[in-house]
Amino acid sequence: MSEERLDIVIFGATGFTGKYAVKEAERLAKEKNFTWGVAGRRKEALEAILKEFAPESKNIKIIIADLKDEDSLKKMTEQAKVLVNTCGPYRFYGEPVVKACIATHTHHVDVSGEPQYMEKMQLEYNKAAQEAGIYIVSACGFDSIPSDLGIIYTQNKFDGEVNSVETYLNAWSTSNASGAGIHYGTWESAVYGLAHANELRDLRTKLYPEKLPKLKPTLKSKGVLHRSAISEGWSTIFPGSDRSVCLRTQRFLYEKYKQRPVQVQTYVTFKSLLQVLAAAVFGGIFSLLAKSECGRSLLLKYPKFFSLGLISREGPKPEIMENAHFSITFIAKGWTEKLTEPTDQYEDPPNKEMITKVSGTNPGYGVTNTTLLMSAITILKESDKIPGDGGVLPPGAAFGKTSMVDELIKHGLKFEVISSIEN
Repeated sequence: MSEERLDIVIFGATGFTGKYAVKEAERLAKEKNFTWGVAGRRKEALEAILKEFAPESKNIKIIIADLKDEDSLKKMTEQAKVLVNTCGPYRFYGEPVVKACIATHTHHVDVSGEPQYMEKMQLEYNKAAQEAGIYIVSACGFDSIPSDLGIIYTQNKFDGEVNSVETYLNAWSTSNASGAGIHYGTWESAVYGLAHANELRDLRTKLYPEKLPKLKPTLKSKGVLHRSAISEGWSTIFPGSDRSVCLRTQRFLYEKYKQRPVQVQTYVTFKSLLQVLAAAVFGGIFSLLAKSECGRSLLLKYPKFFSLGLISREGPKPEIMENAHFSITFIAKGWTEKLTEPTDQYEDPPNKEMITKVSGTNPGYGVTNTTLLMSAITILKESDKIPGDGGVLPPGAAFGKTSMVDELIKHGLKFEVISSIEN
């Protein structure tokens, strides 16, 4: 790539996620010594964001680009080694940017949590990205680096063969402030994601014509509601994109390295049955409305009402973000010894269990932008440790053999082994 290119360009810098990406870029640039710029439709708005969120940075390049103007996208991407794309929902706005990156041989990372978008990009552009020698990596935010790299971390620490991993997400706040906790953009992506969830079966049939080997024992879902010894409260299946992203990584590891694919199930824990009931009512109404055009219109027009105040167009206040906490606990089961082939079946039941945890603060916009910017930096600094010469990859597949986990630990995330028991 040309030396004149900036190392990183943040596209959509005036959006809610984008402006915090600018803040994180200023912080990390001092330590990691990279050049960066911002891009969007309006120069004045970009200047205002730099003044507010990167006040100590001087001579930051401003690039004008519009999603409706293909030439402007190419002019933007040809000025970057890695494009950090914060313009969602990616279902509507992601593909033109990916195409521009391929045309100009520019790496691309984003924070999509939209399985249809991510898997469509892999199906349609993986070969083109390989030929261009670039990496297209989605889900580089809280969706889904903590879970995906958390499983990789667990596999690396297991010292044996992992058969299954169950993850338990907990989230809580230490703030007394009231107000929204999530920005409207995340809500919009969820609405359209659920509305088009039926696309996934067809998409996956085309993306993965060959099924993975059936390995035993099979990991079975614990059902609608259960209690777990490793996650205090009541747990139910987590409806986010983590599981689909992690399974894509596990398939990649099997196909690339002949590594036994780990079975994955993801859960979220609520402290009380009242919270479970509220979530069930909310989820039922959301699902019902998202299936019709009229219902979607209502959800998108009145997000605060339908989310009971959780969602707003303004996004959460800094105090709420800074006092938000999360942990994901992983329970891995497997064997102390590995067999010769990844498809070989064990005669005995699993004889080892390990519990690990990933935790941090401000998951939605703090952790997300740290992992997003570190994804771009890792591509810049450690491309020799990323598999192949390019392609559309989930984050675990892209960064599993890099120093990403160690870097995230240095920047506020905690990865730890809680216990390891052999039978």
